Amino acid sequence: MSEQNHPMTVGGKDVHTVDTFGVHNPATGRVFAQAPDCSPAQLDDAVQAAADAFPLWRDDMDARRSALLAAAARIEESAEELVTLLTLEQGKPLADARFEVMVTAMTLRGTAALDVPREVIRDDEERIEVLHQPMGVVAAITPWNVPLIQAAMKFAPALLAGNTVVLKPSPFTPLSSLALGVVLRDVLPPGVLNVISGRDPLGAQLAEHPLVRKVTFTGSVATGKHVAASAAPDLKRITLELGGNDAGILLDDVDLDAMAEKLFWGAFVNCGQICAAMKRLYVPRARYTEVVDALADRARSVQVGDGMLPGVQMGPLATAPQFARVQELVSDALAGGATAAAGGRRLDGDGYFFAPTILRDLEDGVRVVDEEQFGPVLPVIPYDDVEEAVARANGTHFGLDGSVWSADPERAAAVAARLECGTSWVNTHGMPAPGVSFSGHKWSGLGVANGLAGLLSYTETKVLHVVRGR
Repeated sequence: MSEQNHPMTVGGKDVHTVDTFGVHNPATGRVFAQAPDCSPAQLDDAVQAAADAFPLWRDDMDARRSALLAAAARIEESAEELVTLLTLEQGKPLADARFEVMVTAMTLRGTAALDVPREVIRDDEERIEVLHQPMGVVAAITPWNVPLIQAAMKFAPALLAGNTVVLKPSPFTPLSSLALGVVLRDVLPPGVLNVISGRDPLGAQLAEHPLVRKVTFTGSVATGKHVAASAAPDLKRITLELGGNDAGILLDDVDLDAMAEKLFWGAFVNCGQICAAMKRLYVPRARYTEVVDALADRARSVQVGDGMLPGVQMGPLATAPQFARVQELVSDALAGGATAAAGGRRLDGDGYFFAPTILRDLEDGVRVVDEEQFGPVLPVIPYDDVEEAVARANGTHFGLDGSVWSADPERAAAVAARLECGTSWVNTHGMPAPGVSFSGHKWSGLGVANGLAGLLSYTETKVLHVVRGR
C-alpha cells in the first residue's frame, strides 16, 4: 500500500483504503501525492452514513443554517492549507486558488441566507399549502477545474434543504476536496457530508446506488449522458451542468481600449478551463485585425508558469488528457489554414503548459470553433452583419452562456436576449453573481444551480391539504 496522507471522510471519521492512486502536479507532470481509491464496500458505508444522518438533519432548519455559517468560517480559517493543495493538484496560481477558497466560503454564506418557502394557497374552511421537502441522500460529483467552488455549489444548497451528501471529486483533483471534508468535520454532524475519492467506475457506482435519491454532476456532455442513464432506472432526480461553447459577439461600436482586457480574461481565466468562459469570438469584419492584434498583444504579455511561483498569471492545463486535446485542436486548425496571431504551441519544459493562443483566419466548421476546447485558446471569427453573428452563435448543441459587447449597453442587451443560452452577458463574460440562478440550455445541462431555484432543486414539492370541520 502506498503512503496515504489524505483520508476520506465517512460518518465524520478518517477512512483509509487498501488501494491508492497517484495525483499529478500539472506544473511538472509528475505524481506528488497518493489519494484513496474507495472500494465498493466503503462506498456503501459512505452512502449508509449519509442515510443514517438524514432523519435528524432534516428536522432543524436553524441548525442547518448555523452549520453552514460555521463551515464558511472554518474554510476561511483553513484557507492556506486548501490553497496550497489546490494549486499543487490543479495548477492554478496561488492568487487564483485563494480566490476560489474565498468564493467557496461566500457560497456557503450566501446559501445560508436563503429560505425554503412554504406557500399557503388557501386558508379558509380548507388550508392548502405547498411544501418543499428534502429528498434524502444526494450524490455530488464534481470536476477538476474549480473543485472547491463546484463542491460548495452542490453540497451547500443540498444541506440547507435538509439532505445529506456524499461528495466525489474528480480523480485528477481529489486532495483539496478530501481536505475540505476533514476541515468541516467538527462543524457538521457525522454523516451529513461524506467525502470519498477514487478512479472510475466510482462515479457511476455512486450515481447508481439505491440509497441515493438525487445526483448532481458537473462535467462533460458525454459523461453527463451516462450519469442520466445511470440515474434513470431508479428515477433519481438529476442536475447536470455540462459545459458550453460560449460565444462572444462584438458590435461595431465597441470601445476596444476599454474592453480588451475584460475580453481577454473572459476567455482565458483559469487557463480557459471554465465552463462559462468565452470559447469563440465573433467580430465585425471592419474591425477584425484591430481586435485580433489587441488580444494577441495581451496573450503575449501573460506570465505563464508554475502556480506556486510569485508573479505567475496563468498556470498549466490541469490534466494530461486536456493538454493533449488542446494541442490536437490547435494543430488541426493550423493545418487547415488558421493563423496563430499569438501562441499556438506548447511551451518548453515539463508540465502541461500551452502558450495563450489567439487564432485568426478561420470560420465555423473548424473543430476548435465548433467544439469546447476548454483551454487557453480563443478563435476569432469575422462576421458581416449582426443577424449572421447571432445565427452562428446559436448554431451549436451548447447553450450555457453568451455575451455581447458594445458602447451602447441597451443595444447590446437587445442582441444578447436573442442568444440561446442560460445566461447572456453585456460587456462582461462568465461572472456569475452570488445567489443568481445558473443553468444551461440544449446540451449544456438539465436543471438549475444557485439561487432559490437551485435550492428548490434539492427538494420534492408536496401539497398539504387540510379540511377543517366536518
